[in-house]
Amino acid sequence: MTISNNGFRVVQAGSDHLDLVAPLFDQYRVFYKQPSDPVAARRFIGDRLNHHDSVIYVALAEESDEPVAFGFAQLYPAFSSISMKRLWILNDLFVAPEARNRGVARKLMEMARNLAVETGAKGIVLETAIDNRAAQALYEDLGHQRDDEFVRYYLDV
Repeated sequence: MTISNNGFRVVQAGSDHLDLVAPLFDQYRVFYKQPSDPVAARRFIGDRLNHHDSVIYVALAEESDEPVAFGFAQLYPAFSSISMKRLWILNDLFVAPEARNRGVARKLMEMARNLAVETGAKGIVLETAIDNRAAQALYEDLGHQRDDEFVRYYLDV
């Protein structure tokens, strides 16, 4: 499925999009205060694409002599034992600074929602930094609800 809008289109990434998605993934990690590592970023995204571990959507420029990527979203499959249905974890969403405020994140989120509907999933879960107000506003505008029922824990191993 492809969605076109405002000079860009969103497509599901395949191995032919690796060189476009990997630099965005590296920028995403830097946004979350990780050191830049383009080689490891390329390897990680390549592994996800090659092993079909995740679904990645990429926003591409409509009219450009060279392929240009504006942003990406990566979702991982999971399951809800309670509902006995699939869940999608929206783990990564990033839009390059020069492409922000053009509807790229909204379209990437729309593709994620379409994936959940098409696969009969219970829903999409995601998390973001407490200070990422722009993302929180977008998620809430799209109908995502902040979880007030469960407390999240993490064990670093």
